[in-house]
Order: sequence, then structure tokens, then C-alpha cells
Amino acid sequence: MSEWISTELGTICDEYGGVIQTGPFGSQLHQHDYVAEGTPVIMPKDIKGGKIELAEIARIDDINVKRLSKHKVQVGDIVIPRRGEISKCTLITEEQTGFICGTGCLKITPPKKVLDPTYFRYYLSRSDTIEWLINNAVGATMLNLSGGILKRLPVVVPPLKEQKVLAAILSSYDDLIENNLKRIKLLEEMAQITFEEWFIRMKFPGHETAVFDKETGLPEGWVKRPISDFCEKITDGTHDSPKQVEQGVPLITGKHIENGFINFESAYLISYEDHEQIKKRSGLSEWDILFSNIGTLGNTGVVTEDFEYSCKNVVIFKRKHGFEYFLYSYLSNEHTVNKLDSMSSGVAQKFYSLKFIRALEETLPSDDLIKEFNTLAEPIYAAKFKLNNQIKLLKEARDILLPRLLTGMIDIEQVELPEAMLNRLEEQEDKIATA
Repeated sequence: MSEWISTELGTICDEYGGVIQTGPFGSQLHQHDYVAEGTPVIMPKDIKGGKIELAEIARIDDINVKRLSKHKVQVGDIVIPRRGEISKCTLITEEQTGFICGTGCLKITPPKKVLDPTYFRYYLSRSDTIEWLINNAVGATMLNLSGGILKRLPVVVPPLKEQKVLAAILSSYDDLIENNLKRIKLLEEMAQITFEEWFIRMKFPGHETAVFDKETGLPEGWVKRPISDFCEKITDGTHDSPKQVEQGVPLITGKHIENGFINFESAYLISYEDHEQIKKRSGLSEWDILFSNIGTLGNTGVVTEDFEYSCKNVVIFKRKHGFEYFLYSYLSNEHTVNKLDSMSSGVAQKFYSLKFIRALEETLPSDDLIKEFNTLAEPIYAAKFKLNNQIKLLKEARDILLPRLLTGMIDIEQVELPEAMLNRLEEQEDKIATA
């Protein structure tokens, strides 16, 4: 700790050649400058979970890229929102080199000979750092940062070699999280490919010898069936808007459903009294399927948590054993989402009414084939949920480690690496299960 230096970001940058730069102001880019294909421009909205999301990113042509060349980002640069969600940041990788740091963002180029970019990215993620940024930002309705404010940011700088070790430890957690996310995606794709093969292309087991109706083209025994056949009950979340409180129960909406899971990070809390009232109509149980039906349509998730929470702006399909994996696959399938989107109501805000969902029908086979698919899909989804649970554990461990490592509270040699932690927890679960 004696070699750790406490200083300000501006002092380090001035002394060792780092740069803090504001992205181009709005007057430098206009709507007609954006093109369908071109160089991405990083805006605050594109920074999600420490990464840059490309799905809805704005792009500009080569002429504008040349004009704004000083705002290009390089490997090791850190981009942080200048306004709004100033607690976010992203570290630029090889794939993002040449992107433009856009309006509403700040670009930090750490002086690499004294400040490791990965270490500094984690340093910006510390709760103490975020609190400092919030307290020093200006603006009442929307927080704003500037290069001048960032220059005053207090930083703790260990020796460079030690920074790299700290960054490597924390990165090992994030790398395993990223690997699990990729495996989850592959498992989901595996289940969906089988679902489409059986129920959309009708290449189900035994289709070679099945009798197909010449007029309809359907296999014998396939008829229109209500989706309600595959769950015990269809209801929805609360229609009220409970007041936010500091301590209570999470309230999630359709926007909190991501990749089949519930993201509680941005969910606000409601009182226990409000939660108990909502439970009477919309109480959740394990393996209930949640389907967003207002605003962002078609996000599908599963209740896997062992704690209570309430929901709003979602349809709830109560679990029916033997059909849950089939129903989830159906609701989350791209063909279903697109079909239902074309049938949605509303102009300013699209929605599916509960009545519409309850009356929904599909041409499907008898229960035997559906249960066969359900049995096949069960271990796939079980593996997916296990990986997601590992992600939660890894994030919790990383978030506990981060402030302790970056303030020198714990010895690096005593840190448990993520694979060892997961193996230890799995061994503990096995002992409990066999006890």
C-alpha cells in the first residue's frame, strides 16, 4: 500500500499524457448525417452492461467520419456518458477501434505507462467513484459531467504491475460471465431449432410415416388448440402504479425481462403492503412464464428466483407440469413474436389485452407429441438456468471483490478465482443434497 498513490485524474493526464475529451456537440451532427451502413457513433443509450450494443446504434458516412476524426476511439479508451446515466462506462476493444465518441459522451484516454485501462475501467465502476461522479455532476433534472469535473476525480493508483494483476482477477470473473452468456444463447438456439423443426416445419419424430391432409397440408390429428390448454391459468400483473419506497419488494415490468430472465438491477421497490395486495391477483410461483404485453411486446421470462416480487405490464402463464418448456419455447419463438406483433392493439403504445391472449389459438398436435418435446427440452433449459444462476453468483462475488481489491483491503494472494468458487459452491450443494 505504501506505493499506492492518491491523486486526481487530471494530474495524471497532465503529467503523463492522458486525454479527457468531450464528444461532438449536437450541432455537429444532424439527422440527415446518419446512414444505414457506416461507422458507429457511440451514444449513452448504446452503453449497456459495460458493453456497446450495436443493434440500434447510429452510423455516419466516411465524409462525416473524416470531419469528426478527432473523436475516433482506440483500444484502451474509456467512454462514459456526459449526461443522464453517468454511472455507466465502457472500455474500447479491438473490434470498436475507429468508432466515433458521440454526442453526450466523454472519451478518456488513460496514460498507459502509469494507468492500466482495464484497471481504470473497474475503478470507474466502484460505488465510491460513482457516488463521487453523481455528487459532483451538475444539473437538477439531468446529471451532467464535463472534462473539468472528470479532471478532479480522485484516483488511487497502485504500481502498474499490480494494476494489471488486479484487472486480470476481476476480468476472470467477467470472462466467465461472458462465456456463460454465450453458452446460454447456444442452449436457447438449440431448443428453438428443435421447436421450429417439430411444430413449424412439421419434421417431428415419425413425420415420414405420418398421414397429411391433402387440403390443409396438416398431419392427421393436428387441430387448432387454445394456448390456455398448456397452463393452469392465464392472468396478468397489477394495473396499478404502486409508490416507490426505499425498502420493500421489487416491482418488475416487461422491460425488465431480458433473454428469458428477470433483470432486477433497474427495478424499483414497493411496500410490503402493496405487494401483498398484488399477490392476491398476480402472485408468482416458480416456473410461471411472464410475457410482456404493453410497450415492448413479446419479452418472455421465467420465474426462477427464490424470493418474492411483484409484476406489472406482463401476462402470467401459471405452470402446468408437462407443458412448461413447450409453452416457453412457443412464446419466445421469433415466429410467434412476429405474428403476435402484427396482431397487437394500440397506436401510441402497442399492447395485447388479457382477453386476446386468453383466446389465442395455434394449430398443434395432440398432447403426446408436445409432452415428448417438453421432455426433450427440459435438460436444455435446466442447463440454461444453472448457467444463469452461476452468472448471478459471479457478479455478486466480483462486486464484493472490486472495492476491496481496488483499495488494497485484501491480499491478492488470498483471492479465490471464479472457477474455484463455483466448484466449491457446487460441492457444498452436493453435500446438502446427499445429507
